[in-house]
Amino acid sequence: MRQRYHVTISDYRGSRHFTLDQLVRRVMAGAAIGLAGILVVGAAGIFLLTGRVGSLNEQVATLAEEKAAIRSDKERLAAQSRELAAEVQRRSRELAVLGSEMQRIETLVGLEPDDDKPLAQRVDTAAQTAFEKRLMLRSIPSGFPVQSGRVTSDFGMRLHPIHDRQVLHGGVDLRAKRGTPIYATADGVVEWAAMHESSGLGKMVKLVHNYGFSTIYGHLEGIEVASGSYVKRGDLVGYSGNTGQSAAPHLHYEVRYLQRRLDPSPFLRWSLEEYDVLFSEEDRVQWESLTEVVRTAANTPERPSLQQVQSLSATLP
Repeated sequence: MRQRYHVTISDYRGSRHFTLDQLVRRVMAGAAIGLAGILVVGAAGIFLLTGRVGSLNEQVATLAEEKAAIRSDKERLAAQSRELAAEVQRRSRELAVLGSEMQRIETLVGLEPDDDKPLAQRVDTAAQTAFEKRLMLRSIPSGFPVQSGRVTSDFGMRLHPIHDRQVLHGGVDLRAKRGTPIYATADGVVEWAAMHESSGLGKMVKLVHNYGFSTIYGHLEGIEVASGSYVKRGDLVGYSGNTGQSAAPHLHYEVRYLQRRLDPSPFLRWSLEEYDVLFSEEDRVQWESLTEVVRTAANTPERPSLQQVQSLSATLP
């Protein structure tokens, strides 16, 4: 026979009677409900935590991408920094070379090197001074009209090779075998380009230059310019020969100032490296006033560049 226990609970509301198996059922039902609530709450928490974990994973992935981007930018900036450092070193070396080259250029154009002045100011001054001298060397006869550079007969009184008497040799004779190219020694315009019987110079070219100067090229075999044409320094004017009163092929070369014959020797040696030789040896020209005119002409808004200055030694005699 199944035993049952009766439990009586009394309070102000009266007495209640329970059997033990009924109480156990109720306790178990309450425990089941509580467990179910715990499970529901746990499931909801797990769901929320799962969503949170997913969101955190996305944030972690985003942070990882940002970290990778930052690392890439850092590497790029490091590479740029190395490139800039190398460029700074290269520029520093160039400035050092430029400073040394600047001293050579200043000495070349007749300036006193001054390391205390800013390099840009020194470059500007040297460029302008070199430009003035370059203009002088292009406007006034300078250098040899033939590549040989050999004088066979000087300016002055001499025994004429044909007439056998003392006469003034108004120029210099330069060694040049027949057909040697003859070049203009300054910018100018062709005044004469034909046979010149009265002078005995045979086929002759006369160029008129700036500031009252002119040059004459005699005994030519061929003439490559026409009267009235303009030539630049270094342009071909003809070929040497033996025309006129000449005993052998050569070039007769004259330099004139206001139609007066000058000794061509200092003009032949005149160059950027020997710039003062002309002014010290030829005193029949008002060099001071001429130089001032050239300086005014050279002082234009378009200033010469450093590249022009550096190329002077290659473009001037």
